[in-house]
Formats: sequence, C-alpha cells, structure tokens
Amino acid sequence: MGNVRFWKITTCVIIEKHKRKQGKKMKILAFDTSSTALSVALLEDENLVAEATVTVKKNHSISLMPTIDFLVAQASWQPADLDRIVVAQGPGSYTGLRVAVATAKTLAYALDIDLVGVSSLQALTNLSVDGVVIPIMDARRNNVYVGFYKNGQAIVPDCHAAFTDVLEQAKTFEKVTFVGEVVNFVDQIKESLPEATILSSLPSALLIGRLGLSLPPVNVDAFVPHYLKRVEAEENWLKTHEETNRDNYIKRV
Repeated sequence: MGNVRFWKITTCVIIEKHKRKQGKKMKILAFDTSSTALSVALLEDENLVAEATVTVKKNHSISLMPTIDFLVAQASWQPADLDRIVVAQGPGSYTGLRVAVATAKTLAYALDIDLVGVSSLQALTNLSVDGVVIPIMDARRNNVYVGFYKNGQAIVPDCHAAFTDVLEQAKTFEKVTFVGEVVNFVDQIKESLPEATILSSLPSALLIGRLGLSLPPVNVDAFVPHYLKRVEAEENWLKTHEETNRDNYIKRV
C-alpha cells in the first residue's frame, strides 16, 4: 500500500486541512469489502462522481487501496479534498470487515476527517421494490446474516440466524423480496415462500455513501466491525472455558 499515490500525504496537506466552507458540497469516499465483492464510490453530497465494483474473488486487502487511488485520480481529487469516509461496518466476512474498517480508520485519522459506518446488509437493498426487502449474506451451514427493511429502513435489527428461522419470520409479511447472496437459498425460498421475489444483488458503495451523508460521525479510535457472531476460534474456546468478561476478547481492529 505504501506505493499507492493516495497514501502520499505530505505534512503541508495535513496542516492545510480541509474544513468545509459553508455551502461547499461534501466529498465522500464510500466502500464495502464485507463480501466477495468489492465496491468503492466517490460522491459529492448525494451525487455519484465515480464508482467501481469488483466481483473477481481476490484479496480485498490488496485490491482496496489501488481501487480507491484509481477513482480519486480519475475524479481529479486529492486526499485533502475528502470530507468523510463511509464504510460498510458489518456484518459479513471477518477478514473483509477487518480490511474495510482498518482502512477507513487509517484514512479518517490520517486526513482528520469524519468516519461513519453503515450496515453491510442495508448496502444490498439498493432496489426499488414493494413490501419487505430481506437482504441476506451466506454465513455457511445454512445460516445467514439477515436484515428486514421497508422503505429503506430496518424494521428488524440485523442478525445472524438459521435460514429456516428467517423463512418462518418472512411468512409474517405480506410481500417479501430476498436480495443479496441468494444463490444457495433459492430452492428453500421457493419451497417455503413460492410467491416471494428473489433478486441477487451486489453491495452498493453509492448507497453506502448516501446513507452515511447525514449520519453523525463516530469516534475513530472506538470504531469496530459489527460481526454479529463470534469468530469460530472464540466459539471453540468457549466450549471449554467459562465466559466472564467480553472485553477480554480481542475484537478491535
């Protein structure tokens, strides 16, 4: 990452700093690496300036910064032009979330700008459909990370759940649309909810940026991923140890 142009932030750039002038559009960098796809976008307020989505299964820790650098260069922006970082905070891939959150915190700290986190599941709901939208991410062993959204707002908190339980809860709504990583669950959905709509969707960094535009910035030092589930090593440890204080677990990025 040290060779990427985006990281060449000189002392004078940091000192000159960027407090937004009244009436100036907010320049936002938004990104998501919580799944197999990588999505990055640049926005001025709600307006899209540049966007890239990479679906090739590669290491996000290698691809993220070069993608950011490419978009910033194409937009003729400088690092000091940015006012806010908006990142998909989880749930999702443990490694992907750590990459995204670590990168977001580093950039926000180095540039002394706002940092905001939004739901990775909400980033899958960038569709205009009626009824309840149910974004899912495959968590293996017929489990999913899932949310329930209507008119863009969560009506049930994001959670980790058995997919059979998700189907039962989905039956309580009149009209539902499953989005996100639906491929491995199509047969179960059709059998349990034959009237449901099934739409595969990728995360949208544009939606992430728009969602984070009006949210209050967070404390950069305290910002951590929303895993919604313990890592496997922690679950295995707890099988033979009594849980006492959650703060003893290593969970910070």
